Amino acid sequence: MRNLSFKKKQYLRAETLIKTSYVFDGDLGNGVFRRKSYPFILLDSNNNLFAHSRNAVLEYFRRNGIAWWSGKLTNHALSSQIACLNHLFPIREDREAVLSLVKNICPDLSDVLEISTDKNMPAYIQFEAVSDIDHLNEMKSTRGSKCTSIDALIYGVHKDGRKILFPIEWKYVEAYSNENKAKGDRGIIRKARYTELINKSSQLKVNFHDVYYFEPFYQLMRQTLWAEQMIANKTFETIKADDYIHIHVIPSENRQLLKKNYPCSKMEMEETWRSCLKNQNKYIIISPKEFLTPVIGMQHGDLLDYLNNRYW
Repeated sequence: MRNLSFKKKQYLRAETLIKTSYVFDGDLGNGVFRRKSYPFILLDSNNNLFAHSRNAVLEYFRRNGIAWWSGKLTNHALSSQIACLNHLFPIREDREAVLSLVKNICPDLSDVLEISTDKNMPAYIQFEAVSDIDHLNEMKSTRGSKCTSIDALIYGVHKDGRKILFPIEWKYVEAYSNENKAKGDRGIIRKARYTELINKSSQLKVNFHDVYYFEPFYQLMRQTLWAEQMIANKTFETIKADDYIHIHVIPSENRQLLKKNYPCSKMEMEETWRSCLKNQNKYIIISPKEFLTPVIGMQHGDLLDYLNNRYW
């Protein structure tokens, strides 16, 4: 087991949980994913969601016209979209719980605000968040698909009165190839969208364009620009923010993501990304368990038991 990748260990963990526990509500596994059957793929994709919030998640996505990863609720047990929802959706209406998460990141935060752009379901965490207006030249703003969407978003108030955005990027078993997204016809389109925004950014250094088109930095670059543009164009946005802190949630055991030596920088992930940033205080890496630790003891025992058994 010691020499197995984090992803492989999580495959085996999911198989064991399917066989020995009710984490997946008795699902037998061996479902089909991309035309092949695997023991860690569920037969019923609904069993991928924490049971206590399952129906609410499905209704939330339906009401808000949010696209699921791969087009539908996935039956893949190692989905990061599902991991994000399972960790955060059950507490989205609990103001004190959500405030405790971001106070752990920013101790001077005094409050969190409901995000009113969710149709009929406003709460303190939004999922697959997009701007009201396309500020990144992406031409589309379908939540969750073909544009820069934020996995989860919290909207807080600093004790000095500033409104703070907390865009959250959630990772699970991801590891990336060395594909250069600046190459080819699509690369030309991408650079036309983002180059001027990068050059005008108050956070991104302009001499790192060669890094910004490799994952996971391509995602982080776009999310940084998204947050900056939300603030710069707050007159036109329902969510009116003055500042942001970018939260990157990654299991600390995922060395294939965190400890890879990236050819575009010759450095590991965090060192690479921090070298691209002017203000280090606006970027935080934290593990899922550490992020949720403030919620322990706040009447969410069933959720924490579930997360501990399934993920931690």
